[in-house]
Amino acid sequence: CPVFPAPKNSSVAMPPPADIVKVAIEWPGAFPKLMEIDQKKPLSSIIKEVCDGWSLANHDQYALQHADSSNFYITEKNRNEIKNGAILRLTTSPAQNAQQLHERIQSSSMDAKLEALKDLANYSRDVTFAQEFINLDGISLLTQMVESGTERYQKLQKIMKPCFGDMLSFTLTAFVELMDHGIVSWDTFSVAFIKKIASYVNKFASDISILQRSLAILESMVLNSHDLYQKVAQEITIGQLIPHLQGTDQEIQTYTIAVINALFLKAPDDKRQEMANILAQKQLRLIILTHVIRAQRAINNEMAHQLYVLQVLTFNLLEDRMMTKMDPQDQAQRDIIFELRRIAFDAESEPNNSSGSIEKRKSMYTRDYKKLGFINHVNPAMDFTQTPPGMLALDNMLYFAKHHQDAYIRIVLENSSREDKHECPFGRSSIELTKMLCEILKVGELPSETCNDFHPMFFTHDRSFEEFFCICIQLLNKTWKEMRATSEDFNKARKRVMQVVKEQIMRALTTKPSSLDQFKSKLQNLSYTEILKIRQSERMNQEDFQSRPILELKEKIQPEILELIKQQRLNRLVEGTCFRKLNSRRRQDKFWYCRLSPNHKVLHYGDLEESPQGEVPHDSLQDKLPVADIKAVVTGKDCPHMKEKGALKQNKEVLELAFSILYDSSGQLNFIAPDKHEYCVWTDGLNALLGKDMLSDLTRNDLDTLLSMEIKLRLLDLENIQIPDAPPPIPKEPSNYDFVYDCN
Repeated sequence: CPVFPAPKNSSVAMPPPADIVKVAIEWPGAFPKLMEIDQKKPLSSIIKEVCDGWSLANHDQYALQHADSSNFYITEKNRNEIKNGAILRLTTSPAQNAQQLHERIQSSSMDAKLEALKDLANYSRDVTFAQEFINLDGISLLTQMVESGTERYQKLQKIMKPCFGDMLSFTLTAFVELMDHGIVSWDTFSVAFIKKIASYVNKFASDISILQRSLAILESMVLNSHDLYQKVAQEITIGQLIPHLQGTDQEIQTYTIAVINALFLKAPDDKRQEMANILAQKQLRLIILTHVIRAQRAINNEMAHQLYVLQVLTFNLLEDRMMTKMDPQDQAQRDIIFELRRIAFDAESEPNNSSGSIEKRKSMYTRDYKKLGFINHVNPAMDFTQTPPGMLALDNMLYFAKHHQDAYIRIVLENSSREDKHECPFGRSSIELTKMLCEILKVGELPSETCNDFHPMFFTHDRSFEEFFCICIQLLNKTWKEMRATSEDFNKARKRVMQVVKEQIMRALTTKPSSLDQFKSKLQNLSYTEILKIRQSERMNQEDFQSRPILELKEKIQPEILELIKQQRLNRLVEGTCFRKLNSRRRQDKFWYCRLSPNHKVLHYGDLEESPQGEVPHDSLQDKLPVADIKAVVTGKDCPHMKEKGALKQNKEVLELAFSILYDSSGQLNFIAPDKHEYCVWTDGLNALLGKDMLSDLTRNDLDTLLSMEIKLRLLDLENIQIPDAPPPIPKEPSNYDFVYDCN
């Protein structure tokens, strides 16, 4: 249809050009100016125009910054983030501000110095200022103040202790913020600086801010430099860190566990077990259980993550045994198998050296090894040559035999005396179970950067993995009997039984039992019969009718269901999600929020100071991206932030949660979803916005569930009525229509 131009005198307002942004600009002592900024003009020209309006000379010594709490400088790189209605402030340039602060923090006046360090701690969050301050060798100045300044302030500390504490706190805060930008390498710091920071962990235990920043610096040093790890490990001991876990401040406890995790993670393989032994001697597990897990307060996300990391690193100590094959010629290893046999059958005395005793002993051993359920009855050592689980399976069997002797003997004798071929072979089952438990707990994998999935029950026992095995091997034996599996075709039986046992374990773990006894109790309620009931119930809820009429009905209503799912995904994007910012230098609670506008045309996003307690309004999000500018959505290894070198690249779980929005020629918005559900919601929603299919597992599950429910609702009136595979035939026309009654 033709488009008619608006009349010249029409009152229809034309939309402002896309490159024009309307802002207010403040200057101390003057009324704010309302101004239109042309984003095509150089920033220096805009600053000159503002300065001329207030008759300020030397415009190159001025800059614009956001007038909000961030006070971040506006540069050519980030100027596109300015939005209509923003309030800006004219201020001194980053270079001049850095120069002034560099001089002020060296003032002889303690009050002036304290105020300067406070300002420096605030400004250092801005990467533009940080670069200028670092160019003035500011990091070196701060480290010198830390290394030598305390001598000068020792007298001051006695006279004005609060002032000294604040001064040191602001110095360390500024240092942490400056280093967090990744401009300066961590390898440049001296032993004197490390010693001083390590000493603060003990000296300032009562000053929360100094202690927190000192712990954060130590964690970053360990994670970012192998040389610094060695130096920090020499200066700080587990004994010095333990008291901080016994306090009541959860943030300090979190940083303390983070330092322990960092030392654990970076320790050489030969030192890791040694460190684990020290942690056991210092009763770290019991202290964490008492003062953190069972403390009368909720565990926040960061603490949950650090506990998860510690759990993973502890279980990863089993990797060496898991990947070690048994040496059939190693007598010490063979003695373990002899001990298993001895405990089970309690041989009263070994055969003497009389004639034929060697042959008799071999025959007896072969018979007993068969009863123990080994594949190789002559040389059971050969059963442990597969990795995983390697020697770890044998370690578990010996632990079970020694620490749960009655249960061990009962299982072995009960199965070795059966004659109905329904015996559960203990040896083979233990090997398979150990392998499965390692898969469930992901033994040998690096901890995820985003996971918070720790299990309190693993902190209730020093040998939690072995106890976990002992509970599960009894479960396996019980389930084997309930399923009436036979050992004749062990591979088939193993597959069926192991599937059920894994389901029982996983369902019990999802309830997060607080102790191993509670876990055992959960398993008792998940018998094979109960699993069948649960499966049946789930199958009924997801029942897929295969008759032709039902399939045709499904095909007819599927587009309607997909549209419903699409609307749900888009509604979730409109609500928005809080994403965590991941930083390879140090892990902190830094967040950003992203949400879709109600008209589905713009993505609003921006940084947050803390995790929000609900939806974040569009107005408080500084940045926006028009949906029309989005070129593609990529996931996993195709994401730009997953191609970068770093710790995140190697992490499988992070890869599975990563996705990116590509826009313009090289623009990108990188995400790491908090969990798999949010990942599916966002990738589905973004694909729906781009007119593409929603292909996530969540969409498939939702489609199956909603289709099944809709089908059942529509078939309620047809209950107990057999639905034919084909529609009934259309009857022939009658020979005459005399039976028709005309009402007229």
